[in-house]
Amino acid sequence: MHEVSARRSDPDLDTARVTVEVVAWVTRFVGGDGTRRKLFDEAVASDATVRSVLARLSVRYATLREVLWVRDTGDLSEHIEVLVNDAVLGLTHTLDSAVRDGDRITLIGQYTGGMSTSQ
Repeated sequence: MHEVSARRSDPDLDTARVTVEVVAWVTRFVGGDGTRRKLFDEAVASDATVRSVLARLSVRYATLREVLWVRDTGDLSEHIEVLVNDAVLGLTHTLDSAVRDGDRITLIGQYTGGMSTSQ
């Protein structure tokens, strides 16, 4: 099951629609409970990039901004993986890649840990 936010409409931005999907524990930073997923249907300008879409979402959710971006550099932090149309950022897209109508940007938390060697 997933939750869909209302469409955000801005007459100056209604040239394309992009879905931002936030998954699992990352939903805690956008008003969720840390489970499931949240979808945001975003109206974007024709010159929008992955970075600008994520920056706009980060303005609305300050806690997301704190975990998504490295404060000093403006780079992405290492704790949340960004996918564009199911491809990990850096393979076919970068933060500065243009987004097109119908694109999906997914934020998924990285899971780290190791194997226990206890006997």
